Amino acid sequence: MKSHFNRIYEPLDAYLEPSRVLVIYGPRRVGKTTLLNAFLDQTTLKYKFDTGDDIHVQQVLSSSDISLINEYCRGYELIVIDEAQYVPAIGKGLKIIVDHVPGIRVIATGSSSFDLSNKLGEPLVGRQRILKLFPLSVLELLQHNNRVEIQQQLPALLIFGMYPEVLRKEGHDKKALYLVELVNAYLLKDILALENVKSPKVLLDLLRLLAYQVGSEVSLNELANALKLDVKTVGRYLDLLEKSFIIFSLGGFSRNLRNEITSKRKYYFYDTGIRNAVINAFNPLELRNDIGSLWENFLVVERLKKKTYQLIFSNDFFWRTYAQQEIDLIEEREGKLFAYEFKWKSRSYKPPKAWLKNYPEAAVLMITQDNFFDFVS
Repeated sequence: MKSHFNRIYEPLDAYLEPSRVLVIYGPRRVGKTTLLNAFLDQTTLKYKFDTGDDIHVQQVLSSSDISLINEYCRGYELIVIDEAQYVPAIGKGLKIIVDHVPGIRVIATGSSSFDLSNKLGEPLVGRQRILKLFPLSVLELLQHNNRVEIQQQLPALLIFGMYPEVLRKEGHDKKALYLVELVNAYLLKDILALENVKSPKVLLDLLRLLAYQVGSEVSLNELANALKLDVKTVGRYLDLLEKSFIIFSLGGFSRNLRNEITSKRKYYFYDTGIRNAVINAFNPLELRNDIGSLWENFLVVERLKKKTYQLIFSNDFFWRTYAQQEIDLIEEREGKLFAYEFKWKSRSYKPPKAWLKNYPEAAVLMITQDNFFDFVS
């Protein structure tokens, strides 16, 4: 694999504007700093680069002192704050910069949306552009490999995922070790540091339960009972895990038919390698009993990457009835419904009768290894 992968947002120049903040966020270790450094290496702008965990930077940007912040920016055309989520009230500080330093450009990166979005959102209304960066996508791999080569790599992508560093490493053990260390050392760092959650063990136990239920509806009550926590606490932890880009969820689709399930959610991991690291499952596909779940997680997240990068807007759901009829993914786009069923191996498929009866205008497309490229790229 290559040592450097071109990312979908390169070059960053296209997204940078005077008197606006460019916000880049996403999971840890997906390449935000690498993307940033590649831009800074070639920019002609005079820039200042700082990190949000620097105490001096925190003091200045959270001070709300216009003269102090002006002095901090003096002489620069671009201000860059990496890991901006560690700066208290970062949104107010950045608002002062773009409002009071004429023509200044600002880039802020962060690995947790709960802190960045909450603190940036209101102060920076109309003053920001947001880019969400994921682990590598099939869309990006196609810049380096053809479809046949990616098809050959598919088992490894399902097992080890799409983190840039994982794709650069050679060998089963090195990939697995990196992922396990990533889970233990980095992924929960923001939640533990910023949200005052005292026990990483509880979060890991919760992630393990979700890892075994990928592709299935999840009951908060069942999770709470298994973890010996109250339902509100479990709901809060799930929200934090979503906002720190470890998992995301889909709700049930319904047009108020009484037999459709809407009270539960499905949870997916942003990366299948992380999912497997959480449960220490790196065995080959032919020895696994969870290929269907892995394939579903892979396709749902690759589809999410494609829609984010190509600005395709949709409401996403799963569909299931109490009679156990189900469809993996429903997209509601431009007033129309699109339904997708995921199968690792090609086979004959008949859409559920209840779906065909109630939503005759929405055909169901089966996505397999044979036709997935058009779905995700």
